[in-house]
Amino acid sequence: MKNNTFKSLFLGISIAIAATASYALISPENPRSSFSSTALPIPTILLESTFPAVNNHEITKNEVVKKPEFNSISHKIKHGESLSTIFSKLDLSKTDLHYIIHANDLGKQFASLSTGKNLIVKTDSKGLLQQLVYHKNAIDTLKATRINDSFDVELISKPIERKITSTQATISSSLFLDGKEAGLSDKLIMQLADIFAWDIDFALSLRKGDQFTLVYEKIFVDGKEIDSGNIISAEFVNRGHSFTAVRFEEKEGSASYFTPEGKSMRKAFLRTPVDFARISSYFNLKRKHPVLNRIRAHKGVDYAAKKGTKIKTTGDGKIIYRGRKGGYGRVVIVQHGQKYSTLYAHMSSYKKGQKVGSRVKQGQVIGYVGMSGLATGPHLHYEFRVNGVHRNPLTVKLPHAKPIKKSLLAEFKKQTQPLIAQLNKVKASHLLAQNQR
Repeated sequence: MKNNTFKSLFLGISIAIAATASYALISPENPRSSFSSTALPIPTILLESTFPAVNNHEITKNEVVKKPEFNSISHKIKHGESLSTIFSKLDLSKTDLHYIIHANDLGKQFASLSTGKNLIVKTDSKGLLQQLVYHKNAIDTLKATRINDSFDVELISKPIERKITSTQATISSSLFLDGKEAGLSDKLIMQLADIFAWDIDFALSLRKGDQFTLVYEKIFVDGKEIDSGNIISAEFVNRGHSFTAVRFEEKEGSASYFTPEGKSMRKAFLRTPVDFARISSYFNLKRKHPVLNRIRAHKGVDYAAKKGTKIKTTGDGKIIYRGRKGGYGRVVIVQHGQKYSTLYAHMSSYKKGQKVGSRVKQGQVIGYVGMSGLATGPHLHYEFRVNGVHRNPLTVKLPHAKPIKKSLLAEFKKQTQPLIAQLNKVKASHLLAQNQR
C-alpha cells in the first residue's frame, strides 16, 4: 500500500516537473504558444517553491527600462576655436576626438566649426563623452554618438518646403536698394544680376523707370521661412528693351537660364568684371592721361570701386600673365581660346591659389581692386582684345554660348512653358493693380 502511495506521489511530481519544464520553454513574448493549451495544471505552491525564477522573470518583464541620463553642456563657438581646443577646455578625451573625426566622411565636418554657433556636449556621470551635436544651419545637424569605444557620425536634415512667390519693382535709385524695397534678399538680388549680366551693364545702362518682375522660391523649415531659393523665371525691362529668362533643370540636376525660345542667357563673356561699379573713364584713343598729363590712348574702361572689391574674369580661359607691368601696376591677363584675351590692371592683390597657367571659369575671382601703378584712386582698368587688337569692352559684339540641345528642346518647352505663363500672370496682376490706383 505504501509502495502504491509512493509510486502515485512520485508519478504526480514527475508530471508536474515535466509540465513546468514545458511551461518554462514558452517565450514570454509569445503567450499564445501551443504549450499553454496542453500543459497540465501545476500546483501553485510547487511552482513558487521549486521554480521561483519564473515569477522573477514576470516581474522583470513588466519593469520600465529607463534611459541613462546624460549631463548636457552647450558651448558657444568663439573666434579661432577648433574642436581640439574645445575638447581641451571641457577636459574631454583627445582619443574620442580622433575617433569622431575619423569615424567616416561626415566626421571630418566637425573640423569646420562656425563662430557663434553652439556645440552640444553630452557626457555620462563619469564625464565620458556620449554624444556631440553641432547644428550646422537651420536644416542640417551633425551628430556623433558613442558606440562602445568608437563613434557613429550622422547628418540629420530636416525636411524643407519650397513655396513659390513673386514680386515686381521699378528702378528709382539702384538695383540693390530697389530690390531690397521689393523684399528681395541680397542673395536673390545678386542672382538676378547674374542672370541678366550678359545683356545689361548694371554699372552703366541701368535707368530710372526700368522694371523687373520675378517668380522665385522661398524655403521653409518647420513652418518658418529660413532662406530664398532659386529664381524660376524673370523679366527685366532696360531702356525699353525686354529680356526674359527661365530656369531649366536637366535630369542630372544641372540648371541654367534660357530665353523662352531656348537660347542661353549666358554668353561667352560678361560685360563687366566688377559688380555695381561706376565707370570713371571710357574707351578713348585720344584721352589725356590724368597722371602723365598728355594725350595717351585709353584702350579700356575704368571702373571706380572701393579698394578690395572682387574682380571677376569675364570669360573661361587660362591665366597667361600675373605680375607687375609698368603703369598698369599689378596685372592679370587671361587668354580665352585663340582669338580673345582680357586684361585687368591696378589690382591691390591677387586671388590666392592661382598662377600663370591656371584655368579660370567665367565669373571666378582673380584679384581685388586697388590703385597700383599709375592711378589716382582705386579702380579697375579693363581691356578686351580680339586677335591682339584693342576693342571697346562696352560695344564689342560678344559671342554667344551654345543654345539648348535639340534633343532636350521638347522637354525644355514642357518644363518652362508653365513657368513663363506664371510670370505673365504676375505681370498682368501688377499691371491691373497699377491701373486701379
